Amino acid sequence: MAKTTIENNGNIKIEKILNDFNNNLSLGPECDVAISSRVRLARNLADFPFPQKLNSEGRKKVIETVNNAITNKNNYEFIDFFDSVSSTETGALMEKRVVSLDFVKSPVEKELITDTNNGIYVMVNEEDHLRIQSIKPGFAIYEAYEEANKFDDLIDKSENISYAYDENFGYLTQCPTNLGTGMRVSVMLHLPALTLNRKIQNITADLSKIGLTIRGFYGEGTEIGGDLYQISNNITLGISEQQTLDRIKPVAEKIIELERAGRTEIYKSSKDLITDKIKRSYGLIKNAHMISSSEFLSLYSMIRLGVTYGVIKDIDYKTLDMLLVKVMPANLILQYKDSKTNRDILRAQYINGVLCRDDRPRSSV
Repeated sequence: MAKTTIENNGNIKIEKILNDFNNNLSLGPECDVAISSRVRLARNLADFPFPQKLNSEGRKKVIETVNNAITNKNNYEFIDFFDSVSSTETGALMEKRVVSLDFVKSPVEKELITDTNNGIYVMVNEEDHLRIQSIKPGFAIYEAYEEANKFDDLIDKSENISYAYDENFGYLTQCPTNLGTGMRVSVMLHLPALTLNRKIQNITADLSKIGLTIRGFYGEGTEIGGDLYQISNNITLGISEQQTLDRIKPVAEKIIELERAGRTEIYKSSKDLITDKIKRSYGLIKNAHMISSSEFLSLYSMIRLGVTYGVIKDIDYKTLDMLLVKVMPANLILQYKDSKTNRDILRAQYINGVLCRDDRPRSSV
């Protein structure tokens, strides 16, 4: 089979992925609380050592082997991340949560395979040879699993690839915590009411007892911002993919139910106070000269809650969730082609342009 050529035009393809991501941004089930759902599968090729033990030639061979296994290449973009993509571009993708911090920081040969129409983002040579990710809007874990599984099958059924698999331990992964299914399922939830009434602490403790966890906005090891929480599984060994999905589903549904009840309770008991806080947040975000990313996240949370209550009527969830990505540091630099102006000023300008509509910034990304 002919060797797949990895074109050295990462900046062009990155721009296309960023544009496709923005164009495909939509709302999914339970969108008042659920922002997005993700399924990630960790896989390794049986004929190669784990990435940490691979040399440069070995990593290139993994990329070539994976690319040759993809039969319909017209559906995918292949991006060489070793020497054709800038740190700003990788940062922009990380802010969209389609690549990990480890992938961005790693200085070795690596590749991103994408199918933005179906929400597929595959990291090659991250911690494992393959990190297959599917991202769907709203609460849609089964749909995300279906897409990830399709790509998984595409690779697994290739004549030239066998996955590293053991009868007792399941899929073999570099980190033992991923043994078994190699699957992580997460749901990004906006939980301002459960944060305000401090019930989130009890929920976090309860989740740990049933093999689930709460992570920050960008995943493991990151801080909570904007009252955004990722509910995810901890256990991958001794449990099937279906069991994992079926375990997370009722838990996420219960948390969504509790959040909605909390919002109702807060509005009934403190209508004037919460309305004032929402309107102050909206006024500030529309008129500020400078806004930091952390301040934006705080304002975003209150304004999104205001949309739910009907206090804010001239902005919707989709616009807010678009801003959640577009005003992060790397995305701002790409939009304005400007790394010298104070980012907090650029952020305020961009937000003002979006909210005022008649003065919206025109960017190439």
